[in-house]
Amino acid sequence: MKTAFLLTTLAVSASAFAPSTVNVMKTTLSMSDASIEAEEPVALPAYPTINGWTADPKAFCAGLPGAVAPLGDFDPLGFTKDLTVQQIKKYRESEITHGRVGMLAVLGFLVGENFHPLFGGQVLGPANTHLAQVQGIAPFFFAFLVTSIATSELGRASKGWVEPVEAMNYNSDNDIKGTFGALLRDDYYPGDIGFDPLGLKPTDPKEYAEMQTKELNNGRLAMLAAIGMIVQEQVTHSTLLSTLF
Repeated sequence: MKTAFLLTTLAVSASAFAPSTVNVMKTTLSMSDASIEAEEPVALPAYPTINGWTADPKAFCAGLPGAVAPLGDFDPLGFTKDLTVQQIKKYRESEITHGRVGMLAVLGFLVGENFHPLFGGQVLGPANTHLAQVQGIAPFFFAFLVTSIATSELGRASKGWVEPVEAMNYNSDNDIKGTFGALLRDDYYPGDIGFDPLGLKPTDPKEYAEMQTKELNNGRLAMLAAIGMIVQEQVTHSTLLSTLF
């Protein structure tokens, strides 16, 4: 009896000093939870959704519309490779602005050389020379034209671009070089300056992207056409249609 009692006492004492499996498991789980909390993923910069577009740094041109078949993601010289979203937006702003100027230029060449009721019909010949002729014939109108262009450019800048001092401070603080202080606003969609007097801008994101692609394609074609017209008239010194007929 004494022996049995002694053995029982020793067993209970030994169990008191033995490590607890439950406690070890709880400690292990707690350490795992702590490591998971410590290894939180680095948050990527959040981009606002504008006209249905949310910038994707990993996508071609940050996911902006404009890539169409059969060329698709056409960038053989790698201009957009490793660019930030801000840089891609500036490239697109430049492309769509020059495309619009190109479309106006093509229309001006074709109409101006064949229909010129202003200034008493004194502006004649190749369209390359029209602006210089207007400056000589109607200097006040020329000054008005230049002022109007400057005003529209200032309006575009105030709509989409960060103020120069603020932009230069930002670029300096983030060691960004070669941008001349240019910085587009985060909530600005390239080319959307708010000018839509006829209410043609779609509200549906897919329709807007489709219209934007059409405008880009027409602008790209117009830029090629305009430079062709300019070079042709510089070489021939004749109007466009006179060299065809």
